[in-house]
Amino acid sequence: MATEAKQTCYEGSTVQSFQFYLEKSGEHKAILQCVHSLLPGEFKRIGSGKTSLDVLGVGSGGGELDVQMLSVLQSTFPALPITADIVEGSSQLSDNFKALIAKTANLQKIPFTWHIMHSEDYQKQVKTKGDVKKFDFIHMIQMMYYVDDLTETIKFYHSLLKNNGRLMIILEKAEGGWDTLWKTYEKELCGDTITVYRSSATVVSCLQSLGLKYEEHTIHNTFDITECFDTTSAMGERLLNFMTARDHFYQSFTPEIRTGILDLLKNKCSTEKDGRVIFDSNLSCILIYG
Repeated sequence: MATEAKQTCYEGSTVQSFQFYLEKSGEHKAILQCVHSLLPGEFKRIGSGKTSLDVLGVGSGGGELDVQMLSVLQSTFPALPITADIVEGSSQLSDNFKALIAKTANLQKIPFTWHIMHSEDYQKQVKTKGDVKKFDFIHMIQMMYYVDDLTETIKFYHSLLKNNGRLMIILEKAEGGWDTLWKTYEKELCGDTITVYRSSATVVSCLQSLGLKYEEHTIHNTFDITECFDTTSAMGERLLNFMTARDHFYQSFTPEIRTGILDLLKNKCSTEKDGRVIFDSNLSCILIYG
């Protein structure tokens, strides 16, 4: 998820901001609905005729989604041994993940290998070692904004797939609220944390240029951002901080930019319902065939 040289890693106050966003947005709940409807069938296809299964999570964060996916895989193939490798740049979130595993009884028999580094460093390590471990299922959830070279990243992780494997990428859906906000104010919003904004359209274009077979599924999600329009609301400011990747929204932009962002959020990124402003935060789940 991150590198030491750039602040793309979730540590300290950034972790708190991220956890606050997850609580308010319901994003993980929306992703889990997709996971539980889509993955059992995919896992059956992936695991057919295999004697063991190897999973790689890239940018797994605190592991809340990983433990659910691994549990689905276990229930699909209760007799097969499973291994899990985790690539995560945040030591703080990795510690949270390890604590979650300790509390999840069914995961005790899965051996975990931890790579506390960001994606590019893992790529270098694998290429240097030469002894390449291959995987049946690789997932990259909400982390494609932090990689330096999208094409090379997808090519590399696709090359790690075993026969009949799947690479799953989840990120913001093209033409959703996030896409509208970050494309409109890309110059102002992109910086140390996210240097280039990417939506599902960017990834799909890359997959097409690489000639890779894929399918795309929409993950529907919305959340209430009404508080963002109350300048006295601490919760509203915290949401704005996360949505613009800033520590202090009101201090980070000129009055004109602030006004423009708030106007865009209200009128182009959201819908109004019963006097509340509901942000369109749809995601895209892209499954790439091995």
